[in-house]
Amino acid sequence: MLVDADLHIHSRYSKAVSKLMTIPMLAENARFKGLGIVGTGDILNPGWEEELLKYTKKIDEGTYERKGTVFLLTTEVEDERRVHHVLIFPCIEAVREMREVLKRYSPDINREGRPHVNLPAAEIADIASDLDILIGPAHAFTPWTALYKEYNSLREAYGDAKIHFLELGLSADSYMADRIKAHHGLTYLSNSDAHSPHPHRLGREFNRFKIQEALFEEVKRAILKRGGRRIVLNAGLDPRLGKYHLTACSRCYTKYPLQDAVAFKWRCPKCGGTIKKGVYDRIMELADTEERPKDRPPYLHLAPLAEIIAMVLNRGVETKGVKRIWERLLREFGSEIRVLVDVPVKAIGETAGEDIAKAVWAFRNEKLVVIPGGGGRYGEIRLPEEIRKVSLQELDSLEVEVSEEEYRPKQTSLMKFLRGRGDGA
Repeated sequence: MLVDADLHIHSRYSKAVSKLMTIPMLAENARFKGLGIVGTGDILNPGWEEELLKYTKKIDEGTYERKGTVFLLTTEVEDERRVHHVLIFPCIEAVREMREVLKRYSPDINREGRPHVNLPAAEIADIASDLDILIGPAHAFTPWTALYKEYNSLREAYGDAKIHFLELGLSADSYMADRIKAHHGLTYLSNSDAHSPHPHRLGREFNRFKIQEALFEEVKRAILKRGGRRIVLNAGLDPRLGKYHLTACSRCYTKYPLQDAVAFKWRCPKCGGTIKKGVYDRIMELADTEERPKDRPPYLHLAPLAEIIAMVLNRGVETKGVKRIWERLLREFGSEIRVLVDVPVKAIGETAGEDIAKAVWAFRNEKLVVIPGGGGRYGEIRLPEEIRKVSLQELDSLEVEVSEEEYRPKQTSLMKFLRGRGDGA
C-alpha cells in the first residue's frame, strides 16, 4: 500500500505554535490533506503524551489512531549547540525512558515541546540508538538551528554515532542534498515542521511510503530500506518557496549574492540587519558531486492549495474567504492532493470559479512565477497576467514564458506519481 506521511510537526506545547495544534484537529486536517500518517511531534512533553493517549487508541507498538489518521511517536530536540534533531520512537516506553535520561541534561523537558538538551549531537544519537529510536538531523541546511549551520559534515557532528535519515527542510530538495556525496546512503525525509494545522502548513511536505500497513514497524523498515519497504516519493515546496532558500537580510529581506554578503561581513548595508546565508549557497559551498544514487526516490515540487487560492483572491492565506473555497473544493473532491493533480480544471472551475481553475492549471504545468524566499521570509507564487486574461478553453494553446533565473531542477511528472503510479512501477 502507498501511504503519505508527515512525520515532523509541533504541538501547542512548543513556542510560537498555534493553540489549535491538538490531536482532534490534527486528525481532521490530516484527512483533508490526504495524509495517512502524522508524527505526533513533541512527544517527550508529558502533557502532550497525556493528550495523545486520551484522544487516540493504540493499534500497535508505537502506533496510535484517531478517526482514520495514524499517529507515530516523534519529537524534535535541540542539542548544546542549538542543532535540531528529529526522533521517531518504537513505543511509548522508549519515550518515557528517553525522557528520564534526558531530564538530567534538560531544564525544560517537562514544559517545552521542543526541549533543549545540554549534550552534543553524537551523545544524543548514541542514547537514541541504545533505545532503538530512529534519529536524524532536522531541516539539515537552514541557517539558524541546523546541522550545516554548525558543522561541515555529518561525521563532524555525529562522529561514529548511527543516524538513520536526513530531513531536507523547506528550502531544499533531494536534488540539492545529493550534491553532497556523504548523503547518498541516507534516506531523505520531507516533512512540514508545521506550527499550525492550517492547510498551507500541515502536509506541505510529505513522504510517500510503500509499506504493507500503516504501522511504526513498517515505516521503520521503509526508512532503513528493508524487506522491500521504501519511500517512493518525497514531495514538498519548490525550494525557492522556503524561508531561507537565498542569502538575504533577516530584517528587511534584501537578497544578496554570497560574495557580497561576505564583503559586507554579514551586516545589511540597507538596514543594519543580519544577513543569513541561504540554503542554496550553503549547499553549493559543500557540494562535491553531481551524481545521484540510483535508488533515490523522485522529488515532487508542490504549492499548497490554500496559497494558490490566496494568490488568486489577493488575500491572506488564513482569511475566511480562502478557507471557505478550500473547504468547498475538499468537500467536492475528497482531498487537497486530488484537487491539485487529478480533478479536471473544468470541474474545479464549476466548483470554485474559473480564476481558481486557471491557477491550478498553471501549477500543474509549471507556469506559476516563483519569487524566491530568503532571510526568514517565505517565497511567493504569482499567476502570469497572460493566464489571467484568457478563458479556460484557451489555456492549452497558450504559450507562457516563465523566468528560470534561479535554481530549479527538473522534477518528476506530477501526473506520473500522483495518479496512482507512485509505487516505482
